[in-house]
Amino acid sequence: MPVSRKLKAFLDEHRVGYHVLSHHERFTSSEIAQALHVPGQELAKVVMVKAGGKLVMAVLTANDRVDLASLKGVMGVREASLATEDDFRGTFPDCEVGAMPPFGNLYDVEVFADTALTKDKEIVFEAGNHKEAVKLAYEDFDRLVKPTVAEIAAH
Repeated sequence: MPVSRKLKAFLDEHRVGYHVLSHHERFTSSEIAQALHVPGQELAKVVMVKAGGKLVMAVLTANDRVDLASLKGVMGVREASLATEDDFRGTFPDCEVGAMPPFGNLYDVEVFADTALTKDKEIVFEAGNHKEAVKLAYEDFDRLVKPTVAEIAAH
């Protein structure tokens, strides 16, 4: 499966400069970072969370874990738990399970990004499959996705 059709069309429509990076099939963020020779703090990983009765996307650096207590506080909800693949399998129809890009706005999923992502000029993230990634300016990600940026990671 190539780069997510929705993502590619969205980036092209907004005339955003980006690079598609190919790598051997990898499934964890640390494996992807190693395969692409990218520092873990520049690789943005997606963690799907069920919070406040809905599915949300937490975007963190590859080195971090989502802090559910912090995310609950940011959202003002009482309950938050990691989503299972079954919880979000149909939400990203043009993506392989677990390889969705951090563009939840394309799939009607609210996005929360950890502040650590703002520290680098560029981010790299999975492109909808387990063999390709996209590299683009963090500034473009922020402008196009408009995530809620907060301290949501355990470093």
